[in-house]
Amino acid sequence: MSRILGIDYGEKRVGVAVSDELHLFARPLKTLEVKDIPSLIEEVRSLVKEHEVIEIVIGLPKNMDGTLGFSAERVQQFVQLLGRALAIPIRMCDERLTSIQAQKILLPLSRKQRRERIDTTAAQLILQNYLDSLRK
Repeated sequence: MSRILGIDYGEKRVGVAVSDELHLFARPLKTLEVKDIPSLIEEVRSLVKEHEVIEIVIGLPKNMDGTLGFSAERVQQFVQLLGRALAIPIRMCDERLTSIQAQKILLPLSRKQRRERIDTTAAQLILQNYLDSLRK
C-alpha cells in the first residue's frame, strides 16, 4: 500500500511523520539529525522505500504576513535537491504556527521529552493538515 511522508525541515534536525495506508491519519516517525544534505537525502530515500511512500509533504515556513523568508528559501533549496533524487511528487505546505501548536500539545511532558518529540510532532501536524485538506 501507499503512504505519504511529512517532513518538518530544520538546519539541525528534521522531523518525519508518515500517514496510514488510507491517508487519513499521520503519526510521528522519527527525527533525523542533519549531518550534511547528501546524507539527509539518502535517509529520506531509505524511508520512502521502507514505507512505500508515494508523495512527500514538506512544511514551508512562511512569515505571518504570508511572505517567504530565509528559512523558506532553505526549504525550497532542499525540495529541489530531494526532487532530483526521488521520482515522487513533493509538495510544500504552509507550516505557520505548527511549531507553536506542537509545543502546546507536548506541554504536559518534561522539557527533555518535549525537545525529543517537537520535530516529529510538527511533521505530524504538517502531514495531518495536508491529509485533512485532501478530504475537503
